[in-house]
Amino acid sequence: MRPMERTTQRRAEPRMMNQPDLPSMAVEPTGFGRHGHRNLAEKESSCEVTLSDVLSSQNMEKAWKQVKANKGAAGIDGMKVGDFPAFAKEHWEKILCKLAKGSYSPSPVRSVQIPKGGGKYRQLGIPTVLDRVIQQAISQVLTPLYEPHFSEHSHGFRPKRSAHDAIDEMLQESKIKGAKSHVVDCDLAAFFDTVDHQKLMGKLRERIADPELLKLILGYLKAGAIPSKLSGEERGEDRKEKDEGVPQGGPLSPLLANILLDELDHELEKRGHKFVRYADDFVILCWSLRAGKRILQSVTKYLSDELKLTVNKTKSQVVKLCDASFLGFKIVRRKIWWTEKSQKKFKERIREITNRTRGHSPSKVTSELRMYVRGAMNYYAKGMKYGETRDLDSWLRSRMRLYYWKQWGRPRTRRRKLLSLGIRRGEVHMASRSRKGPWRISHTTIVHRAMTAEWLESQGLPSIVKQWNLIRYPNGQKRPAR
Repeated sequence: MRPMERTTQRRAEPRMMNQPDLPSMAVEPTGFGRHGHRNLAEKESSCEVTLSDVLSSQNMEKAWKQVKANKGAAGIDGMKVGDFPAFAKEHWEKILCKLAKGSYSPSPVRSVQIPKGGGKYRQLGIPTVLDRVIQQAISQVLTPLYEPHFSEHSHGFRPKRSAHDAIDEMLQESKIKGAKSHVVDCDLAAFFDTVDHQKLMGKLRERIADPELLKLILGYLKAGAIPSKLSGEERGEDRKEKDEGVPQGGPLSPLLANILLDELDHELEKRGHKFVRYADDFVILCWSLRAGKRILQSVTKYLSDELKLTVNKTKSQVVKLCDASFLGFKIVRRKIWWTEKSQKKFKERIREITNRTRGHSPSKVTSELRMYVRGAMNYYAKGMKYGETRDLDSWLRSRMRLYYWKQWGRPRTRRRKLLSLGIRRGEVHMASRSRKGPWRISHTTIVHRAMTAEWLESQGLPSIVKQWNLIRYPNGQKRPAR
């Protein structure tokens, strides 16, 4: 039997298994018989991954658990993750029937913009919780099918790989090339918004023979996006199917991006280039400026002709290794450091959180700081010097002292707070009645003695130095004191 004829067989309809926080959604729609499923690993070799594998009870249960763990905002229907079990209990039977018969229509994503620095914004599309569960289920089935065939030089959104692995590989390649090596920094213009559906579906058909699964994936590509600010009636009128682009924000998007760009990876390998890719960001290492310009021109033409992707010519460039930046890091004298742009971004975000006009309680501010600093340090500590962490720690404490001083507001409150923190009455008046601005006051000796580093830490302020030590010396061997 030819691959495309498999759809004439009667599909086994999967059932959603019981789990502690998700009600039973077992269902067997009329017209669908039961038969056993082969192991997924067996199907991978013969491209027999089907919609039944996606909708299997075990796979759907795993997908729901992952979506629940990821949390995330509500989609266009306003449903939160916590509301999904009750919704599924009532509607899952009909949804599963539609999915199995190929009549399910994905909802459009909720379009939001998030700042990415420099006054620019990144467009994100947030699917509904239901569509996130289905997309996650598809991704779980397709990942084992495609993962073994991806290039070793691709690190974005892959199991047991990270941005740190990508910059480490770039460092190793640069050591081979030497100090005079150059970097081709190729920037794809609005990659997720310009993915050609026809090209992507052609790549999927190379390994997926089931037309019903392909139809469902195409449905998600064409679902379209609706801005969050529109009303209910306006949303219905504004919905338009898309002919290009992959909504950035769903569980399936990263895998689809890797599937499309895998063709680029193998083309670069065939040409013998030394490159590193993380999602749509990639760099190619070469010997000279002249060779780099030739490579950039050739790769630009290949991306345009073969993958229908556009290279941003204003941002793409060929530079010396020490002047190149990749994923927020740079390589100077065979060492990895974070870039000046990353440092600026780090401090800008802390300024936003500790903005003295926000009106939030200090405990809420320190809670936000703990979350941000922990995540930023896990990423940037790899490229931070110990001296930088000490300076940043001191600056962060000054920001928090400023916030407390502004929160205390009236001279009487400030006097009372300073007295409770151990400042003598004769000195309190000098600070509480001072005409200096809050930032200058936060640097005075009296305020420093009142709000010591230990006191601020007891109030929940994170220590950048301690986080750096924990990350760089996980076994407890701290950096020796100078």
